[in-house]
Amino acid sequence: MTDKGNDLSSMSMMDLFRQEAESHCAALSDNLLSLERKPTDPEVLASLMRAAHSIKGAARIVDLPVVVELAHAMEDVFVAAQDGKLVLGREDIDLLLQGMDMLDGIGRVAEDKMTAWLAGQSTAINTLVADFKTLAAGGGKKSAAGKEAPPDIRTVPPPSPAPEKKTARQSPADLSSMSMMDLFRQEAESHCATLSDNLLSLERKPTDPEVLASLMRAAHSIKGAARIVDLPVVVELAHAMEDVFVAAQKGDILLGRDHIDILLKGVDLLTDLARQDENEAIAWLKGREKAIASLVTACKSISTGQEVAAASPPPPQPREQVKIKPEMPPPEEAKAVDRALRVSAEGMNRLMGFAGEVQVESRWLPAFAHKVLKLKRRQDDVYRRLNSYLDKVRASAPAAEGLSNNDLHDLLARMDICRSLVNEYQAEIEDHARRATEISHHLYHEVIANRMRPFADGIRGFPRMVRDLARELGKEVEFEIIGSDTLVDRDILDKIEAPLNHLLRNAIDHGVESPPERLRAGKPEKALIRLEARHSAGMLNIVVSDDGYGIDIEKLRRKVIDKKMIDEEMARDLRETELLDFLFLPNFSTRDTVSKVSGRGVGLDVVHSAVHEVRGLVRISTKPGAGTTFEMQLPLTLSVMRSLLVEICDEVYAFPLVAIDHVIRVQGEIKEVEGRQYVTFDRERVGLISARQVLEKRLAEAPENERDELPIVIVSDRYNRYGLIVDRFLEIRDLVVQPLDRRLKKVQDISAVAILENGTPVLIVDVEDMVHSVDY
Repeated sequence: MTDKGNDLSSMSMMDLFRQEAESHCAALSDNLLSLERKPTDPEVLASLMRAAHSIKGAARIVDLPVVVELAHAMEDVFVAAQDGKLVLGREDIDLLLQGMDMLDGIGRVAEDKMTAWLAGQSTAINTLVADFKTLAAGGGKKSAAGKEAPPDIRTVPPPSPAPEKKTARQSPADLSSMSMMDLFRQEAESHCATLSDNLLSLERKPTDPEVLASLMRAAHSIKGAARIVDLPVVVELAHAMEDVFVAAQKGDILLGRDHIDILLKGVDLLTDLARQDENEAIAWLKGREKAIASLVTACKSISTGQEVAAASPPPPQPREQVKIKPEMPPPEEAKAVDRALRVSAEGMNRLMGFAGEVQVESRWLPAFAHKVLKLKRRQDDVYRRLNSYLDKVRASAPAAEGLSNNDLHDLLARMDICRSLVNEYQAEIEDHARRATEISHHLYHEVIANRMRPFADGIRGFPRMVRDLARELGKEVEFEIIGSDTLVDRDILDKIEAPLNHLLRNAIDHGVESPPERLRAGKPEKALIRLEARHSAGMLNIVVSDDGYGIDIEKLRRKVIDKKMIDEEMARDLRETELLDFLFLPNFSTRDTVSKVSGRGVGLDVVHSAVHEVRGLVRISTKPGAGTTFEMQLPLTLSVMRSLLVEICDEVYAFPLVAIDHVIRVQGEIKEVEGRQYVTFDRERVGLISARQVLEKRLAEAPENERDELPIVIVSDRYNRYGLIVDRFLEIRDLVVQPLDRRLKKVQDISAVAILENGTPVLIVDVEDMVHSVDY
């Protein structure tokens, strides 16, 4: 590299180079794969030549001579193929793909690391250039020294315990390119998700060309990323999987369920590797050499059409680790970790734009304040002149006669100027207020939008979990997801993943029937479990439903009586919805036997708690023989809360709407029993208590039973229902929630605070805590 290249003084053009490299490397990859099927296709060869030539030109602009040389050597190979001097075979294409991977990797390196990265890869680049020159000249694949190149990683057989050198080659000794591990993680995470989703789709459509093409591209991309960071074991595994998909594309093999099980194991290994810390990757790979070698062998057998032993069902232990309570970190730990959020570049640009507008608008205020100050001085001057005039009038009539009409006209003119300026400034401030409101509105909604993620991001593992658990339990299940693009707040999505996991596992275990049972019941052999997310009435609704047994209400009623939760007479009077609420109680289960998945009485109560934690509600509906539906109603975001504002002891309090059962006004309908006040609402006695008393405020001057009308907020938990008497209802508002200062620790009956436009602080009531305070 020249001196100029060494300091990369032209790096301001790197964005252009990256765009060019990304675009043309994609073209190289696609066309090289096409060339494997049509090695003499003139259009494909022309496209390859143009892509290499364009990368060469872009590299020359940013003064990267090493890259220019590499791209030029590849271009010469394509020109030679166009001229008919050589026919590119599979090994040649493998070599060209290595060059493409190198170019793609260069395009992803940060500007400040480019020099060091190129220096570290100089040997590999020089070797590739020498091999391309040999190939273009019509020779075989040679190394720079003129010797036969070592066998490509694609042809290396699985490692064997006996040959020490081969085993060592399969485990990277030092991962010298680990500075690129972040790139590999991102690539692996993205493409493993694609592999997992499409393998599940392939079970339903084993010959779908689009699915197979997507699988092949994903495996190929992982192979390229692994080659860049020098992970030959991963390269070999990804390549073996790629060969399987290529064979399926050609129609040489038809992938069955057992084959897909093996491929999913490969996806699991790649996913786990992507989650390893940079310093742990070496040890992790060494500990799994045999497993990877076994998978490579199995994939090679599949791609060649040989018989493969059926994969054993996935062990239950990993799924048993998916629990609700243990996976929720303690509050102290959660607060100590500073989370990183991914924000799109476009979204960040919009945020910066709105922030700039807000900054510009804020500069208007000092200038306007100066104008108002000048107006004040004018008014003061007019005021002084008027006082002087009045003093003269009061002094004596002769002095007053000395005043001319000019003085009065002058005063009136000055007053007119002041009045005109006041009108002008009023219009200015109204216009500014409108602009500021509009900008802050856009800024706020853009911030909220950047906190949102597609629902699909939080449920990527569910199709695989449903498939594996259904197979383990001997059931046929079709899993349908509706609304995967629905936007959900990041925090809410993280918190509801475990409850949804539990509901789906319950549905598979004892919600749907086995195939023989379904056939006897006149149902399709394959059960349907549906997961749906949608926005409705300013809330997020998530529904989990199945078409299985449904819940036997009478059996549930007997279970409640047997557990002595209520007496038989009361149980007979309970409605279906009230009985279903018992399923959310701790240690309650309808199962008579304990399985690996359910029957322990731990589950739905934790689901209820997790949903309540995000200020949501969960409801059950069922139809015996037709299935069960769980519906979660959640806020769209945790940063904004729709609340009812009330006045209690001359202070404003907010009740979250999702935590309120009903709001009523009572006139002379209060009754007493044993000294306790109550009202009858919805055929049920609701005990009354003053919110002042619960919050330990001073009591009202007039007793509640002497007031003409009582505003009552009805709240409840799973055991009791109360009516909280407030002073008056104010309005329903969307409040921006602010957490309480940590130094206050837990404030009884209060969960958070908000500020109104006029600066009034509003305490947000913790309804569950308040109900608990009433109980005790």
